[in-house]
Amino acid sequence: MPFTAAQSIMAANRPGGPGADGVLVADELLTPGAPPIPCPAAVLLAGELRRRGVPPVRDRLWADSAPGRGDNGLTLCAVLPGRDGPSGLGLAAAGQEDGVPPDVVTAAGSAMASCLSAAGPRTVLLAAPRSFCAGVERAIEIVEKVLDQRGAPVYVRKQIVHNSHVVRGLVERGAVFVDELDEVPGGATVVFSAHGVSPAVHAEAARKGLDVIDATCPLVTKVHAEARRFAARGDTVVLIGHEGHEEVEGTLGEAPASTVLVQNADEVAGLEVEDPERVSYLTQTTLAVDETAEVVDALRERFPALRGPVSDDICYATTNRQHALSAIAEESDLVLVVGSGNSSNSARLVELARRAGTEAHLIDDAGDIEAGWLAGARVVGLTAGASAPPRLVSAVIAALGGLGPVTVTEREITRETVHFALPPAVARG
Repeated sequence: MPFTAAQSIMAANRPGGPGADGVLVADELLTPGAPPIPCPAAVLLAGELRRRGVPPVRDRLWADSAPGRGDNGLTLCAVLPGRDGPSGLGLAAAGQEDGVPPDVVTAAGSAMASCLSAAGPRTVLLAAPRSFCAGVERAIEIVEKVLDQRGAPVYVRKQIVHNSHVVRGLVERGAVFVDELDEVPGGATVVFSAHGVSPAVHAEAARKGLDVIDATCPLVTKVHAEARRFAARGDTVVLIGHEGHEEVEGTLGEAPASTVLVQNADEVAGLEVEDPERVSYLTQTTLAVDETAEVVDALRERFPALRGPVSDDICYATTNRQHALSAIAEESDLVLVVGSGNSSNSARLVELARRAGTEAHLIDDAGDIEAGWLAGARVVGLTAGASAPPRLVSAVIAALGGLGPVTVTEREITRETVHFALPPAVARG
């Protein structure tokens, strides 16, 4: 059946469809004697429906040339053409027949209208580097190898990295994530996350007889070593970071009697130390480079003898991703940052884009994109935090392609070649 931008069809739900209070969203549209029509923007419609309180059901949709009637009502489906024919926006909304609640029909129609309003050609400016860094790749590989070598369950204290998709995938393989070690059976294998832990956590693990595999990022380990060294020479150690973040808690635990936390330049004014001539600073590895510089400047003004690390504590990956986004943010109508809500480096990217005057949003995946953001946004800047899998970025581009032709332009500011070795206990396996 031919489709045009203005056409819609009525099609029957497949058996086992959404039911009276759900809506079928077509990932593919199937018609007799024709190849399947992919609907990559289905994920956007599904997100719009969820935000309206209507559960979407993702499935293939069978269509005939004439309106069809299914057990669960009628389904309205629209397909927009891509550059090479119909291949984009597959939408479906349950009709009012067969007892489908009117509010579901209204919500489905509203969701469809929002997606259609965002349709059109656009350019994606793709920041590079983006997605996984060496420390994240190492931490994930450690858990995967321990599962392969020792079998499930393998316990992991806290999220191995701050990304829900990564955690979910490892859970499916047999990893068990816990908040504290009292949830781990004595003698079991436990992996410490990439964010690091305090000496107190190591001591607790030893008391319980746990077999510890430490996946702490080597760049975080560097900061821990600096904290011990600075405290040992008699300095007050000022740690710049976010209260409650796992990395910060681990670093504070290295020299708790000698370390104080500041989160911003305003907090420096009220900071009291034992000896103003003996003050050093360290930073969380995932902070915004420009904001951290402001805090360091404030510290140096308050404590002229301030000393710091030989090399920056903010890691290369955080710095590179911020610089890469800065190169595209002002040219973009909208910036999308792929990353989970608890990812510090991802959140800093959103803040950076907003400081550049560009609307920006953090999304866990393509399903979080709101169609209203895209209406009128013909140039979309796209990046991902260091803990976000690259496939999620590809999925965003595919979803945007379901709304119309997409031209992707990658802006690479540098190429990362860093690699961290695995711990000996894992590498030997």
